[in-house]
Amino acid sequence: MNFIKYFIIFSVIYFVNINVFSQTNNRQYVGYKQDIGSVLIDVSDGEYRIEPFNKKIFHVTFLPKGEKVKDLSFAVVKKPEKTDFRITDEGNIVKIESYSLKVIIKKQPFAIEFYRHSKLLFADNSGYVKTDSSQIMNLTIDKSEVLYGGGTRVLGMNRRGNRLKLYNRAHYGYETHSDLMNYSMPVFISSKKYMVLFDNSSSAFLDLDSKHNNTVSYESQYGTINYYLITGKDWFELLDQYTDLTGRQPLPPLWTFGNFSSRFGYHSQKEVLNTIDKFFKDKIPVEAVIIDIYWFGKGIFGSMGNLDWYRDSFPEPYAMIDKLNKKGVKTILVTEPFILTTSNRWQEAVDNKILATDTVGNPFTYDFYFGHTGLIDIFKPEAREWFWNIYKDFTAKGVGGWWGDLGEPEVHPKELQHVLGSADELHNAYGHEWTRLIYEGYAKDFPQQRPFILMRAGYAGTQRYGIIPWTGDVNRTWGGLKPQPELSLQMGMQGVAYMHSDLGGFAGGEKIDNELYIRWLQYGVFQPVFRPHAQEQIPSEPVFQSTDVLASAKKSIELRYKMLPYVYSMAFENTQTGKPLMYPLFFIEQRNNKLLTYDNAYMWGDALLVSPVKSQGVTLQKVYLPQGYSWTNFYTGKKYDGGQEIEVPVTIDNIPVFARGGEFLPMLSKAQQTKYYNLNEFTMHFYPDIKVRNSDYALYNDDGVTNKSYEKGFYEILNFTAVNTEKLLTINVEREIGKRYSNKREENTVTFVIHNLDKKPKKIVINGQKYQGKPVYDSEKKLVSFITPLKNYKKSIEVYY
Repeated sequence: MNFIKYFIIFSVIYFVNINVFSQTNNRQYVGYKQDIGSVLIDVSDGEYRIEPFNKKIFHVTFLPKGEKVKDLSFAVVKKPEKTDFRITDEGNIVKIESYSLKVIIKKQPFAIEFYRHSKLLFADNSGYVKTDSSQIMNLTIDKSEVLYGGGTRVLGMNRRGNRLKLYNRAHYGYETHSDLMNYSMPVFISSKKYMVLFDNSSSAFLDLDSKHNNTVSYESQYGTINYYLITGKDWFELLDQYTDLTGRQPLPPLWTFGNFSSRFGYHSQKEVLNTIDKFFKDKIPVEAVIIDIYWFGKGIFGSMGNLDWYRDSFPEPYAMIDKLNKKGVKTILVTEPFILTTSNRWQEAVDNKILATDTVGNPFTYDFYFGHTGLIDIFKPEAREWFWNIYKDFTAKGVGGWWGDLGEPEVHPKELQHVLGSADELHNAYGHEWTRLIYEGYAKDFPQQRPFILMRAGYAGTQRYGIIPWTGDVNRTWGGLKPQPELSLQMGMQGVAYMHSDLGGFAGGEKIDNELYIRWLQYGVFQPVFRPHAQEQIPSEPVFQSTDVLASAKKSIELRYKMLPYVYSMAFENTQTGKPLMYPLFFIEQRNNKLLTYDNAYMWGDALLVSPVKSQGVTLQKVYLPQGYSWTNFYTGKKYDGGQEIEVPVTIDNIPVFARGGEFLPMLSKAQQTKYYNLNEFTMHFYPDIKVRNSDYALYNDDGVTNKSYEKGFYEILNFTAVNTEKLLTINVEREIGKRYSNKREENTVTFVIHNLDKKPKKIVINGQKYQGKPVYDSEKKLVSFITPLKNYKKSIEVYY
């Protein structure tokens, strides 16, 4: 009777939730057995291994009969936790239940269904299918789900209906559509707040219901088919779980978040120094200069792989680096994994056997754009050591960071063999392992230094090696600007928080579009890395623009620097939870399905909503403001209620930006290089909202350069909390200091700015005493500002309305 009762209840849930699921295979259930930490389901053509990985993650592997596991995994670093689960066998059903996840195996007809609590997520019905040329895993999903993932693509926010090739490949000059780009990922994310990671780095296909039959399929010729189901109660917990599984991004050096001087490319030492001098002359902060291909050759062709200074153009490179370092400007050099047969290092590479080979062990050579080449076998220990020793030597001589270009690899013939397998088997892991090589080299030989690793190709989990990726060779057009928020938002949802664009656009065009350049840089203030970059026929640097454009660019750069405390704290939070710096509006209004495909605006951290201007001549822009908060125009102070779309007047001066009610926003008063960065004086904005009674914020600070500062105790955190009522705002501040933090001062000078005040406060009380200073009330912007020291690590501020 119990079984009949259970079966009736389960059948109702099943058909109500997902009546589109169907059974199409002839797989027969044989039995199950419990292994250490997992359950093995024996079926007629193989074995499912279902492993409760932790309370929120299950790992599922299918091994066909007669085959051995071939591990092409590079994504996962987390070890399985000891997870309590129970197995029950009730008639036609076997259940595996953990804290929040449940798997139901139907014996006849065979099917596997995955639940979070009582909510059906998806089913592994037709499941694993073997063909002559590939192996396929089919998952049946709900007809209503919006799907994200697959890496960098320009397909719109909802990627359902597309068959995605998983093969990292550059798309030169893309604009408003791109099926395949530099950074593909075997991951899909559902609007039902779960993710599925297919842990296989080979060339493959991820089909997101292209046949419109409610099926997601993963198809590959290589490796063992397995996937991780990752869940969370909300979007933030989902990403917390995913980045716990695949690794967290380490904190980059603070200067990463400042302004870069970059182009393709600087031809000489003189050109580099003259360009940086112009930044200083124009009083524009700059952190680093990125030197492209000409550092090792006079032209584009024939010299790739030299990996040493071309002394005709760079006669005294280390004097140049030293001069730049004294100015607070880092030198970043480009490298590629290709060693041309015409390069100075070709014979050295052959003799040291560091190149990928043909099937009989000879260096595999082929033609591509830059010449006749071999490819470093990044998977081979000897090759990794050889390559790292080059990086090590330059780093020891003052090079401040590295750019890895063409790392898909750009051309990777399927006949080529790596030490671990063929090119197609390992293709998508190449950039991942290249990033890892540099990251681990720094950890071994420069353990106190945070690496800067700019790469355009990676894999699931590459964020744990500190990758700073960009969106590839975008066209320098309005069509090129349009998809940039989509690309960064999608990758942030896939754990890669530093995806950014070449500001101003990279490819094409002989004349600069001033309006486009201004709008792209205004957007750049609110994306992870501020790095203008372009082909040399149109200079990317603001110092080479017309007077009006230079003034606008300088304004954007200065705003970026003033926001560094906010940006750096966002970066720190990302290291702890995987929370993206940019995230979609549906993260904070989770029941509004209309937002699931919306990318006209996004959240830049928790405090700011940003709506980039992506079309020419815009004077009015529609922006949706999420429900549950008030929203204050960052520039004018005008307040709006959430839950509505508004039309905002737009001038060339700014793009629409709104502060969320109930949030803190720290800023600096001066825009200057990060070598001068400190929190001795700063401004803390707060936006009271009667809908938000309680608020909190953690302002992170360290020296900006020491590796693993937080883990080592070299940090401070200023914790702000607020309680807001109709008549009183109470703000409390308390300093948390790491055990080894050297700057244990007892005082910061903070200017508090309280917004959204219809009239001047009746009084301000600090630590129980009436404020003795002179608060300044701005009736137009409806804000009050006052200055106070933060003494003795604690502060209590009361603002009476």
